[in-house]
Amino acid sequence: MGKLVLVRHGQSQWNLENRFTGWVDVPITPLGEVEAHRAGKELKAADIKFDLAFVSELIRANQTLEVILDELGRKDLPVKKDKALNERHYGDLQGLDKAETIKKFGEAQVHIWRRSFDVKPPNGESLKDTADRTLPYFHAEILPLVKGSKNILVSAHGNSLRAIIMDLEKLTPDQIMKVEIGTCRPITYDIGPKGEILSKALSTAA
Repeated sequence: MGKLVLVRHGQSQWNLENRFTGWVDVPITPLGEVEAHRAGKELKAADIKFDLAFVSELIRANQTLEVILDELGRKDLPVKKDKALNERHYGDLQGLDKAETIKKFGEAQVHIWRRSFDVKPPNGESLKDTADRTLPYFHAEILPLVKGSKNILVSAHGNSLRAIIMDLEKLTPDQIMKVEIGTCRPITYDIGPKGEILSKALSTAA
């Protein structure tokens, strides 16, 4: 049995400003750093002996991981970085204020772009596209380690993590679009040798 811990990055500057971020490389805020310290303390209390960490190429996920590893006293932990774990690319919406985008395109259209599984914003990715990018990497590089009884930490983003959760939990497109993933709220899976979920634990932090 191996453990897979998924962590969405701490609050970013554009989370704070309510902008579509996607692949734009914005850092975490002071609150995001606090959130990352909280996640690190929580994982330290859980006493998980990690073998390897995976992270996207975006700075907000890397900053979050650095803080967590510092809290764990594991700056020596091997880390693999790959754009396959990057956030969903929001195309022409990137950088736009979400409220202003609703005024421009209408609430119904923006809701479809944000919460439909296979409808992509102009020049961007749908969640299906994100899953098509993320899951081959997950199945080739991450899941085999967990099935082989390694403990793996993944620092990534709301939608790349949704893709992984959808696959692991065998959720439908409608089900996964209703899943909310809080910033720096670790999700821990115990995974068996066939890739089956033996147990799931959500963050208990206040």
